[in-house]
Amino acid sequence: MKIIIVGASGAIGQAVAKELGKNHEIIRAGRNGIDVTVDITSIDSIKNMYEQVGKVDAVISATGGAHFGPVSELTPELNEIGIESKLKGQINLVLLGMDYVNDSGSFTLTTGIMMDDPVPQGASAAMANGGVKAFVKSASIEMPRGIRINSVSPNVLQESLEKYGEFFPGFEAVPASRVALAFKKSVEGAQTGQNYEVY
Repeated sequence: MKIIIVGASGAIGQAVAKELGKNHEIIRAGRNGIDVTVDITSIDSIKNMYEQVGKVDAVISATGGAHFGPVSELTPELNEIGIESKLKGQINLVLLGMDYVNDSGSFTLTTGIMMDDPVPQGASAAMANGGVKAFVKSASIEMPRGIRINSVSPNVLQESLEKYGEFFPGFEAVPASRVALAFKKSVEGAQTGQNYEVY
């Protein structure tokens, strides 16, 4: 298969590329993409990526930013970060990529544990994750040409503990290599409308 991984330079993206690269052609995309550059907060940038890459069998999104901070200090502007990136950015990868994905291909987006297991300062990220999960579930019943769509909801990564560990007290971190298997299941399997939890 020919697979685009958006966010390929991140911890999850690298692990997914390593896992799926064993048997498939991987195109690494991102703000500093190795193969193609894309900013998921820009519709034009997403369109340009697809035009450059052409037809693919799978699109994986291992990206999406959101603001972490207390709800009492969360402003509409700070909340927009998660809406523009994690929520709209990932959904736009689907809406704009539909015609570029081959019959029976797939989209796999990324959510996260805090939408189901809340953490302080994670409300905005949880909102974006929950929106992505709901979109995936609902869109799956309407996807054309046998295209499937799923999401992966990882726990905090072992690789990211230094950066994000303080937000997840008492959580048992998971290795990115284990999270990558959920993406493999989504791409190579047959299910659709799923949110694969890696806890």
